[in-house]
Amino acid sequence: MSPITPPLPRRDDPVGAFMPGTRLHIDPTGSGPLDGLTCGVKDVFDIAGATAGFGNPVWAQTHPPATAHAWAVERVLSRGARVVGKTISDELAFSLSGVNHHYGAPLNSAAPDRLTGGSSCGSAAAVAAGLCDFALGTDTAGSIRAPASFCGLFGFRPTHGVVSTTGVCALAPSFDVVGWCAREPGILERVGDVLLPPDQLGLESSVIHWDLEAWSIPEACDPSHRVQISGLVSPNIRLEDGEVSERGLDIWFETFRTLQLAEVWAQLKDWLEIATPALGPGIAERMKAARSVTAEQVSAAAALRDDIRRQLERTWRRTQVIVIPTVPGAAPLRSASMETLEAYRRHAMRLLCMAGLGGCPQVTLPFLRRSHAPHGLSLITPPGTDRQLLALAHRIAAKFAALDLEWT
Repeated sequence: MSPITPPLPRRDDPVGAFMPGTRLHIDPTGSGPLDGLTCGVKDVFDIAGATAGFGNPVWAQTHPPATAHAWAVERVLSRGARVVGKTISDELAFSLSGVNHHYGAPLNSAAPDRLTGGSSCGSAAAVAAGLCDFALGTDTAGSIRAPASFCGLFGFRPTHGVVSTTGVCALAPSFDVVGWCAREPGILERVGDVLLPPDQLGLESSVIHWDLEAWSIPEACDPSHRVQISGLVSPNIRLEDGEVSERGLDIWFETFRTLQLAEVWAQLKDWLEIATPALGPGIAERMKAARSVTAEQVSAAAALRDDIRRQLERTWRRTQVIVIPTVPGAAPLRSASMETLEAYRRHAMRLLCMAGLGGCPQVTLPFLRRSHAPHGLSLITPPGTDRQLLALAHRIAAKFAALDLEWT
């Protein structure tokens, strides 16, 4: 793989986080919890009068400008936020690397020699560089959680379906969610106050599940932090060791991959066949794989997803907080080969698929460091506990800061 060339720096965008051209600015339309905050918006959200580019110039050329803002954009504007630009997305939001063949790879301010991660690469890069207070993105297979981990941010994937995706480019609808990232947990929670409905059930956090398989993945975390991490969740915690997956996370990943690929092809095949866009490395290969998924494979994977959700339901009867590493270690280097990136992606998806398959909320906290770069710690809780999870993350982050901890 050739060295990745970052976008040309601009005075208003030194890390190449925003789409090329004139920066889009939209003043707030109302007042509320987000007063005074600035927001970046991934270029998969509708902005009235502009075209959502979906990370591909041919998509932008073959779709009309939006007539209204996406629901999430309208909501944050109406509660006091000011939009300060459309951020770069990986091509068709179908990658975890943060390298867009057409628009470049934004710079990771927290680890300049490493990638930002994707597909919400521009959103994470903008927040990490202090160009906005928070950013909206999407998360299908980890596209908020991975870049938040790579860039040392707080990132949140909500329960599937609780935040409207109206006005958002769809990739794999049974997994797609609107997510967001911020440098501060309080801002992450304030955005949740605006976008999330009331929780559907109470969250019990006196027992946490430390998933042994997840933490056994290379580069995950120093095991000596186990007790320290659990103590941050609650002072009177009971730590449960075990494995949520009864047949291994490789099976979970293959289940997720099959269902995602089938949905991606169903969603995009007509446009791909009519527009015949030139797709970048990695994206083209994944689209080819998506085209080859059979109905029999989808049926088998759907049955496995049902079984996986039953496994998670059994876990929720014992404990309602699962603790895992967000991804397997620090972000890949910008000089990494395509083979290295694909290998990292496969390892990462063993961790990232858990919340997607279960439709669960997940928050990543920037508490760990590996190879002198950020690495996120994640909490996953049952569907419908989003606001309580964000509040728990805020409390944990406050304890972490008060103790002045640094884990390597």
